[in-house]
Amino acid sequence: MAIANHGASVPDLIAVGSEQENVEEWRKRCNIDQSSQIRLVKLAHMRYQHPNLDQITTFLQGFPLNLMYGQAPAEKGEYPEKLTINYEQDKPRTRRFQRFEPGPAAVHKLGHFGLCTQDFEKMVNFYTMTFNIVPTDFLYVEKEGKKHNVALFAHIDRGADYVDHHSFFISTNATTHVHHCSFEVHDFDTQKLGHQWLAEKKYESVWGVGRHILGSQIFDYWWDTTGNMIEHYADGDLVNNQTPIGYGPAGDESLAVWGPEVPAWFLK
Repeated sequence: MAIANHGASVPDLIAVGSEQENVEEWRKRCNIDQSSQIRLVKLAHMRYQHPNLDQITTFLQGFPLNLMYGQAPAEKGEYPEKLTINYEQDKPRTRRFQRFEPGPAAVHKLGHFGLCTQDFEKMVNFYTMTFNIVPTDFLYVEKEGKKHNVALFAHIDRGADYVDHHSFFISTNATTHVHHCSFEVHDFDTQKLGHQWLAEKKYESVWGVGRHILGSQIFDYWWDTTGNMIEHYADGDLVNNQTPIGYGPAGDESLAVWGPEVPAWFLK
């Protein structure tokens, strides 16, 4: 387990905590019929707008949603070198000095996107029943002694294969809108160099750099030039069908273990 002012890679069954539920038990409780679901493989892109909304199907609450089939994976390009790190008792990097090239953070992939909704339960039911989307974590508030789920981190279920902790984030809100989209970058140094580059170019920071609790990602949020929120992240958790669904109280303290103070309006 983690000790004070330190971290540890804790098994999911322990890290999730005492409030957890087996995925199969959740499916039975919610009457999820896997045989009728559309099977997703991964996120491909995120559009805040589309040049011709008549050409795509509009699903729940007016959000355009594209489903693509039959795409051939592109050939993998060259990946950045993994840095060798020296620790206090383990120092494999000898006579090799760390050097970096400043610049914008190169994006590896679209990792996830977040939706805010006025009808949380309806939105969650739509996505988890229609697609192979499975909860990873629910956040709740307590009212009159009862727990009411108000936010969801969900992943694309691919059985025993490991997938990102969440590809979708859904949160109850006074308005229905896209909250942010998030892109994976290589590592922490890439992220900090990208943060520095964006700051030097006078772009507007939202929140970061810090480390999330749910998902464990190192995060960095910015506004783009049209007012959309964009996140760069690195070092996210991986889950599969053996990872239990976690339940925990909603609040700012559940968002990050370290980093700047979260803006009061961040989830609005």
